[in-house]
Amino acid sequence: MDVFDLYAEQEFSPEERIEKILGHYSGGDVTVACWEPGQVSSDHAHPEAVEIYMCLQGGGTMRSDSGTSEIVPGSFVVHPRGEFKQFTNGPERTLLFRVRYGEDVRMVARGEGETAARLIFDEEERQ
Repeated sequence: MDVFDLYAEQEFSPEERIEKILGHYSGGDVTVACWEPGQVSSDHAHPEAVEIYMCLQGGGTMRSDSGTSEIVPGSFVVHPRGEFKQFTNGPERTLLFRVRYGEDVRMVARGEGETAARLIFDEEERQ
């Protein structure tokens, strides 16, 4: 069993959103994603992985091929394999918890993203 304190793990940057991978597990990973106001993800998909987000604080707008939804604290979003999506953060800092699982979690981008993500791997690779 692994236990994480997402508030202790959060890290923000005005230059780019931070996606801090907390652990790798068979078929996926768990991440804390930290967004400054106005940051925008690339329009992307994970062809071989499901991606799940839970908003803990802040919020914004999640757009996918199936529509657009406002994300607020307590929102839980599930993106099936291959669904293109783009998150635009709102006026406050946002903290998201993400789970990706599938045969391959790599992403493919559609168009050009406004903000690149920096991945931070835990050097101890908690498992």
